[in-house]
Parts: sequence; C-alpha cells; structure tokens
Amino acid sequence: MKLNLKPFITAVILAAVLLCGAAVQAASYPKKPVTLVSPYGPGGAADLAARNLAAVAPAYLGKNIVVVNRTGATGVTGSAFVAKNRPNGYTLLLARVGSQATVPAINKKIPYKWDDFSFLGMLELNPFILTIHPESPYKTIDQFKAALEKGEKLSYASAGVGGLLHLGMLVFLDEIGIDPKQVKHIPYKGGGKAGAAVVGGHVDLFFQNLSGVISHIQGGKLRALATTTKQRVPSLPDVPTFSELGYPKMESIIGWSALYGPKGLPGDVTGKWETVLQSVKSDEGWLKTTRDLGSMPMIMNPEETRAFVKKQYDIFSELTERLGLSIK
Repeated sequence: MKLNLKPFITAVILAAVLLCGAAVQAASYPKKPVTLVSPYGPGGAADLAARNLAAVAPAYLGKNIVVVNRTGATGVTGSAFVAKNRPNGYTLLLARVGSQATVPAINKKIPYKWDDFSFLGMLELNPFILTIHPESPYKTIDQFKAALEKGEKLSYASAGVGGLLHLGMLVFLDEIGIDPKQVKHIPYKGGGKAGAAVVGGHVDLFFQNLSGVISHIQGGKLRALATTTKQRVPSLPDVPTFSELGYPKMESIIGWSALYGPKGLPGDVTGKWETVLQSVKSDEGWLKTTRDLGSMPMIMNPEETRAFVKKQYDIFSELTERLGLSIK
C-alpha cells in the first residue's frame, strides 16, 4: 500500500516556515527608533534619567531612542498616554515613583492603576534624607520626636500635595507615633523652592532626594538627621539610617526611575529589553552619569521591579486610606 506523505510533508514545511517567521520577527525588534516618554518637564530628574538611558542603550538595542516630554498632572498625562498606547514596544515610559506609586496610591480616579503597565526593569534609586535648619536645637530624630510629644509647633516643606516629599513625611510621622496634623505642611511649587524655604529658616523640616540637598548639607546650610538607605551614604558617613534608629519601614521612602511599557508587551520585546538593561548595567558611561546625578544605579529584572513597586504602593495606599487622604 502506497502511503500519501504529501499532506504530512506539507504540514511539516508549513510549521517550519511559521517557526522561522516567528524567530525572524522576534529577532527583528526593534525595526525603528523607540520613543521614550518622560512624564515630567525638560531638565528634571525624570528627563535626565531618560536621556541618560537614551544615550547609551542604542548601542545594545540596535536602534535610537527618542525622548519625548509629555508633562502635566504630576506625571499622569504622560503615563496615561503610554498606558493606552499599542503594546508593540515602540512607545515606552520613563516611570517614576510619583507618577507610578504615590499618585496612584492617593488618587484612584486617575486613568490607570499602578500595575496597568508592563514592567521592563528598574534603572536607579534616589535615596531620601530628612533635613532641618542647622541652627535648629534638634540634632537627632529622638530630640525632634521629644519636642513634638511636648507640643512643639513645627512645620515641613514639600514640592506639593501627594508627592513623595509629602508622603515621606507622613510615613515618618506615622512611624514615630505623631499625628500628622500636629506638624504644619507647607507645599511649594517644586523641590528647589521648598529647600530654599528651609535653608532660609522659614520652614523647619524637609524630606528630599539626596541629590537635591547634598550640596546644602555639605555646605552647612542644612543639617541631615537620617537617610532612607540600607547603609550609610559614603559621602555622609556621620548621618545614620532610619533603620539604624529603629524605623526600617522608612526604607520604602526612596525615589526611583524604571522602564515601563503598555500592558501586554510581547515576550520578544520584554526579553530584548531585559538583555539590553543587563548590558546597560555594566556600561561605564551610564554608571558614571547616573552617579553624577546623585542616584544609585540599580538594574532590576521585571519581576523584581514589580515586587519593589508593589511593596511601596501598598505602604502608601494603606497610609493615605487610614489618614483619609485617598481620592476615590
């Protein structure tokens, strides 16, 4: 009996063609430049982080990266734009703690949730530090806490309601058992103006990115009380960490930059970027610029990134809910 192998051979050939086609497609990303959206304005920390990545990643990606600033609504405008974009890997987001963790934790009415994205990887961490005017009588966290427990009226500055500078102080006051209403919150339009108010003696306290205040600390214009890093900052060896002082929860008060995409990115795209970021991790140019900007290089894979952000989001969400600050 003569077997008709033609259908079988045809099926095998067709399967091989499909597999080859899939392999070619996977290997071909990206076929054109990738747009990287920075949800904050030119010259800011998010913009600088985006441009730092865009300067070095093309060598490993194979195509250029074009940084576009889409500002507005504390980073929500640019983030929502990416979240709603086609999940093809050509429009990505320079994600930040404000637009991706603090704002979603406070405001449930924004057009995306904290996890409405594909997590491609963490890029860097931005430690926070609690500072006070150098002429203040409070030289330690314990002295500051004791003053508040005695009814001392103090104030703190921030760059606006809902940002990490604001939430960081709320978490801290909650940790030391002080009613946040006891310490007056004075918001300013930007971290620079908030810092200047403390330097000028108009406000008592300021929680800020280390990069934003280290020059004032080293110049004697601000006194550092504690940092949110796991270990002491090498450039400030005499400043204790919050964990040393018994407040490990404060390690969650840390800024960051990460790379996100729209939810549902295909595996070839996420795999490509995971490989690219592992190469960036060892790029001397990227490492130097990141450190020069006052940040700590910290490449994480997608799973680590998602877990890191979730932990931070959960802390902020629980606190704002308990304090009645949530917008629903």
